[in-house]
Amino acid sequence: MKMEKVGELAFLACVVIAVLAGLVAATSPWVLVLLVVLGLVVGFLNVSEKETTPFLVAAAALIIAGTASFGPIDSVVPGLGSALNNILNYVAVFVAPAAVLVAMKAVYALASKK
Repeated sequence: MKMEKVGELAFLACVVIAVLAGLVAATSPWVLVLLVVLGLVVGFLNVSEKETTPFLVAAAALIIAGTASFGPIDSVVPGLGSALNNILNYVAVFVAPAAVLVAMKAVYALASKK
């Protein structure tokens, strides 16, 4: 299996896990560990040098969105706001380590240019 395919599957797994864990409000530390590990795989395998800036912008947007509060939506559709908060928090958990890794790779690339 090609490494790009592994990274793609890791990304899809992260999205599925984040949505499912968010919907059932899972709080297992193993879910968090799995998302962090898969996020590192995605950051290492999926993001090329030319994709670094768009990836980091998208990652920043997702991490910022994870800080939003959708709780008031619960007064209109019970549980929906909480589920959205949970899902975005889990997405941020897997995007953050990928963003750190990609940013470190970018800094290294900049520092190693002559």
